[in-house]
Amino acid sequence: MDNRRVLLAVLLSLAVLIAWQFLMPVPPPPAPPAVPGPEEEGVATATARPDRAADEVTGDEAAAEPEPPGEPVSASTEQRVTVETDLYRVELTNRGGQILHFELVEHGSHGGGQVDLVRHRPGGPYPFALVDGAGEPLPVNDALFTIEQEATGDGAQVTFRYRGAEGDVEKRFVFQRGGLFTFAATVPRPQSWWLFVGPGVRNPTVAELENTYARRGGVYLQGDDVERLDGSDASERTVIGGPGVRWFGLEDTYFLTALIPRQPVERVAMVPYLLDPRGDGGFAPMPEAPTEAEEELRRDYALLVQPPGDGLDLVAYWGAKKHDRLAALPYSLEETVNFGVFGFLSRWILVGLIWIHDNVVANYGWAIVLMTLFIKVLLLPLTHKSYVSMQKMQQLNPKMQAIRAKFRGKLRDKQGRMNFEAQRKMNEEIRELYSQEGVNPAGGCLPMLLQLPVLFAFYSLLGAAVELRGEPWMLWIQDLSEKDPIYALPIIMGATQFIQTKMTPMSGDPMQRRIMQMMPLIWLIFFLGFPSGLVLYWLTNNVLTIAQQATYNHLKKRNEEPPAGGSAPRSRDKGSKRVAAK
Repeated sequence: MDNRRVLLAVLLSLAVLIAWQFLMPVPPPPAPPAVPGPEEEGVATATARPDRAADEVTGDEAAAEPEPPGEPVSASTEQRVTVETDLYRVELTNRGGQILHFELVEHGSHGGGQVDLVRHRPGGPYPFALVDGAGEPLPVNDALFTIEQEATGDGAQVTFRYRGAEGDVEKRFVFQRGGLFTFAATVPRPQSWWLFVGPGVRNPTVAELENTYARRGGVYLQGDDVERLDGSDASERTVIGGPGVRWFGLEDTYFLTALIPRQPVERVAMVPYLLDPRGDGGFAPMPEAPTEAEEELRRDYALLVQPPGDGLDLVAYWGAKKHDRLAALPYSLEETVNFGVFGFLSRWILVGLIWIHDNVVANYGWAIVLMTLFIKVLLLPLTHKSYVSMQKMQQLNPKMQAIRAKFRGKLRDKQGRMNFEAQRKMNEEIRELYSQEGVNPAGGCLPMLLQLPVLFAFYSLLGAAVELRGEPWMLWIQDLSEKDPIYALPIIMGATQFIQTKMTPMSGDPMQRRIMQMMPLIWLIFFLGFPSGLVLYWLTNNVLTIAQQATYNHLKKRNEEPPAGGSAPRSRDKGSKRVAAK
């Protein structure tokens, strides 16, 4: 009986569903309105890429949406707007509401003029254009927006509006002092769009692009960790989840274009681009299967930002990577200044260099010389202790050689195998000799080990501090952050390194001495490609060390000279002096 009831209920349900289909048919979906072709409207439409994601919408699909309500809003001619603040000069166009130029008034370009953070190109899209998920510009990117401009307390506000066949878009820029500006975009039409920024930062010269020490690419802060993508090796699209990203941007060694969302964005894509693909200064997204010729082209990243809805609200910092300036902002952008492992030392050295430059001598080259002198004086007690230790080691060298000669025939057996017991006894006798004479064999290396962090800190500083970019010293050294163009400074540095090695007392076996004598050549090879400021620091340090060593040698020679009217040498040992007096 129960089974029959269940079967009857199923049959009745099927009958209701079938009757519903006949009595209440589902209306067919409305056909999308026809889209005029490019020939009719004179608008270049984007072509969908076959490898795009499922939710990426091209310009053709965006144009297929129904016309927005309201009166049309547009301009009749293209117009440009220029805004100047304390740190930058920005030029915008009402064609798509884009930024054409963003020049930094504090920094000159190696090619002449001011540093322009917008890379040159024959045409759009420019930064803050609207594109699809594949990076192709939407038709509204070529529309002529109306412009409303008004002054604010510390800058200016520029609003672009357009409503017409290509969409309904409002963009608002508010430019402020200190390198900051805000950007807000509203696109109420139900369509997919992304914000385009890049590719890359500024217009580096060929030498800068080929510099292996230079850095460029994408950077973002997710949680508490700063992540970097190398633009010179860009090959794959990297998509970052929006909610956990605190800021994102593009950078090179000295400059930054960062975007800080006021509300979480949907996604951020770092897209690899090929630079100058047709020889006209343009760029193009890197294809999935680049040709051999495309593989040889230089690369960089561009940013695509997908909004969480129909609006996007951002704070932007575009400018130089000055640590103090970035640290004063509440966004942790100072993390983009890469001072390396010894960053705490680099920051203090930079503070000292800036103080000397602002208060003592207005030349960063001479500031490096004075800072080196200060460091040398600061390390003088340790250097003196090292010199005394090396002198004692030199005096003990004959006794150490005697111990080695004593065990020379016992360190190996007749088959050439090591005699570890004889080796242990020889080392014990040498250690006992050190203990009796109060000598620390590592004492002579301590100042050098202490100077290595300073060297690395100086190297990181000169490779990352925009304050030293383009700063001259004298004569042919016109940029302390670049290598010496004629290699004269590193050659002079190598010569002083050789003189210093010759003047320094050396102990140990002949092989160790030969290795030490080869060090100046090794240092010279390394320093040939280093920044001139770093070579200047090491050269100054060598000259000061030579002067210090010459002083020690003079004092040593004076102490060893026989007294007037006698032939007995002076001795620093009190007992020996008493014997000589008798």
